[in-house]
Amino acid sequence: MTDIRISQDTEVTLHFTLKLPSGEVVDSTVDKSPATFKVGDGSLLPGFEQSLFGLKAGDKRSFDIDPERGFGPGNPLNIQTVPRGQFDEMELEPGLLVIFQDAAGGELPGVVKTVNDTTVDVDFNHPLAGKTITFDVEIIAVKPA
Repeated sequence: MTDIRISQDTEVTLHFTLKLPSGEVVDSTVDKSPATFKVGDGSLLPGFEQSLFGLKAGDKRSFDIDPERGFGPGNPLNIQTVPRGQFDEMELEPGLLVIFQDAAGGELPGVVKTVNDTTVDVDFNHPLAGKTITFDVEIIAVKPA
């Protein structure tokens, strides 16, 4: 039996932990069921997926993923100024996550950046945009897809 390495056309089962530079855990499958995905199916961002290429079952690694290969650098155009009146009587403070409805009726999360008397600046970038993320993985299984 040969050890199959992660490449295109493989299915991977792994445990992962995503951490910020501060060490704060953002997401993890440790103590849960491992994640399974087919390479290229869009489950993982390409920068995360590419860092796994060449690994095999039993391998454990830690990768620093920069914003350009992760959740992007963030786009200043995604910070919008919204009239304060759109928030009814909500108590607003920087860092508060607010769910808006987009034109198609879906949910669009935004993070309050600043609160003024008449306006609120809301950041619609992904919350991890502009951040370097540490991606710890333990490969459980690799098989042909």
